[in-house]
Amino acid sequence: MNLKQDPHLEREKRKYAKPIPSREYILHHLEKHKKAATQQEILNLFKLRDPDLQEGIRRRLIAMCRDGQLSCDKNNLFNIIDQKTLVRGTVVINKNGYGFVIAEDGDKDVFLPPSKIKNLLPEDRVLVRVTKQSRSRREGVVVSILSRTITQITGFYQKNNGEALIKPINKKILQQIIIPKGAGKGAKNGQLVVTEITNYPTKRKLATGKVIEILGQHMDPGMEVTVASRAYNIPFEWPDNVLHEAKQLKSLTDIDLLHRKDLRHEPFVTIDGIDAKDFDDAVLCKTIRNDGWLLYVAIADVGTYVKAESALDLEAQNRGNSVYFPGQVIPMLPEKLSNNLCSLKPNQDRLSMVCEMRIKADGEIAGYKFYEAVINSHARLTYDIVAKMLAGETNQHHKLLKQIISLYKVYLALSTQRKKRGAIDFSTVETKIIFDKNRKIKKIQPTIRNDAHCIIEECMLAANVSAAKFLLDNKIPALFRIHAEPNSEDLINVRTYLHGLGLKLKGGENPKPRDYADLLEEIRGREDSHIIQKIILKSMRQAVYDTENIGHFGLAYDTYGHFTSPIRRYPDLLTHRAIRHLIYGGNAENFFYNNRIIHNIGEHCCTTERRADDAVFDAIDWLKCEYMQDKIGKRYVGTISNVCNFGLFVELKDVYVEGLIHIATLTDDHYKFDQIKYRLIGGRTKKRYSLGDKINIIVAKVNLDNRQIDFELDE
Repeated sequence: MNLKQDPHLEREKRKYAKPIPSREYILHHLEKHKKAATQQEILNLFKLRDPDLQEGIRRRLIAMCRDGQLSCDKNNLFNIIDQKTLVRGTVVINKNGYGFVIAEDGDKDVFLPPSKIKNLLPEDRVLVRVTKQSRSRREGVVVSILSRTITQITGFYQKNNGEALIKPINKKILQQIIIPKGAGKGAKNGQLVVTEITNYPTKRKLATGKVIEILGQHMDPGMEVTVASRAYNIPFEWPDNVLHEAKQLKSLTDIDLLHRKDLRHEPFVTIDGIDAKDFDDAVLCKTIRNDGWLLYVAIADVGTYVKAESALDLEAQNRGNSVYFPGQVIPMLPEKLSNNLCSLKPNQDRLSMVCEMRIKADGEIAGYKFYEAVINSHARLTYDIVAKMLAGETNQHHKLLKQIISLYKVYLALSTQRKKRGAIDFSTVETKIIFDKNRKIKKIQPTIRNDAHCIIEECMLAANVSAAKFLLDNKIPALFRIHAEPNSEDLINVRTYLHGLGLKLKGGENPKPRDYADLLEEIRGREDSHIIQKIILKSMRQAVYDTENIGHFGLAYDTYGHFTSPIRRYPDLLTHRAIRHLIYGGNAENFFYNNRIIHNIGEHCCTTERRADDAVFDAIDWLKCEYMQDKIGKRYVGTISNVCNFGLFVELKDVYVEGLIHIATLTDDHYKFDQIKYRLIGGRTKKRYSLGDKINIIVAKVNLDNRQIDFELDE
């Protein structure tokens, strides 16, 4: 074979003084001959006589075996690995040093051990070969990196002995980045900088980059959002074409209302938190004498303004979702849409997509229909105001009281069905950060849920289920919100933990949502209930978007999707487009999207959702560290909230801040980690520190850069 015919010869010449056949060329000829070959036969095939070229081929064949492109049997025959056995997916890195590939085909994740992720970054799209497989887990090796997502990395500029490195803020980026001489843009030691990657990491070399922006030495108030958004590559600036397109959008005219149902006279209301600005849902309930209710859920008609493949649409898809930091939001859509044209503000005519449902007296959804409408919200209500109206504690909005009572009754009926189907109802404590005028934490307080929260939650669930069923029944490509049942390994672990507490999860090898719901009811009122719930939650899989409907395990729905928040979630916007297509007589064959496109968008939205969570948690961790800086030496009572092989995590009572007691500070004994029962046990004293134990601590150290708070025992 003639080496000059190698289509990748120029690339090989740039890499090697004496180029050898490319991997692609080797695979092509092995496939052409349809049989395995020895190293010598491959050398003969390419007529390679030079010892250096022969050594190069030897190393390349070894590397191709390592990367899963070839296999080598006991007779030293090289054979092509069937590419059909490979898995495509997106890389997720754990800060503890290992990773996973989220399979694009919806199959089980593929675990990547620490030795296999040295050249990987979060969100890389890769091809991976499964090397080990059990009932609950697959393990593999990356064959090739298909595409890189991260192009910039935010971190601390560090210079030691003349060498400059960037330490990433994103804890899931495990590698440091080398900054060559002259590429530092004048950055000083310890400064926060934004770095553009010039060469990605390999298995033997770190990435290199150049500093493109210096953020500063210390983070000023509000800086935590800027840093977190950049560290996790969340788009925060609007491209010029997006702003131009948004600027062209006009307020409603009579033409916009043609062919729409006019519901402006109906007393729709919005019910949200007091800080809400984007109102994407409004509700209305009418009582049907002795036979249930008509429930209307009107959702902002974003799709009328944001057309498929427009600049606005492509940017919304890129963002995937709005990101809600404490006291600040990075929206999916420009403010003109999210807080104005699409927001269902009171006393303003607004376009909406309505889901009208007939709810029977027992809470069953007897029927539904979707249509375009124009509404005019009669009031902007808050959760607290609605709760007071139901309790008879206010005369405010008294004209709407009948409507609110109807909503409350339909909520009670829907929640009856929720209990009947066995939906899992976790009662975890959510907190809210209260800032002072300098955007420093004043206090952290729990958020109190009331009946008004439950009313809206049940109304939205009903509309989401109806939308998903509508799309499924019409067999149109759609994104479903799916939640798979727990795997067997996680089930064993949670059952072992529960057994130590005298508790039992029923259901055998395949417990149903009802079994979890019964367990949660059993532990309700226990002092350690929130810890038990935390362990149960850890055993559950993460809900994701997919075109294949497998139901939602946690909510106990056979079919579920997202319809009610198109202002802040891109999958909801796709649902609206599919519904509108069907309303106007369309079908799957003439729909703008096909299953493959929808599936890929779903994968992307899962990634942006994880990215948003990581960024928000990072910003909150920084804020909490800053909050605790002046509390070093203070004593608190806390609860052991997690146990691992390197120590105890403790959550402070009434403070809602978590810190670590490192195992090295437990000097009275040598402690071992009991992974099954989540505890540390002293080898000599048999002293135990278990999940849920009350413990007295002293705040020992706060590290802002690492987002870490260290505690010590107060004995």
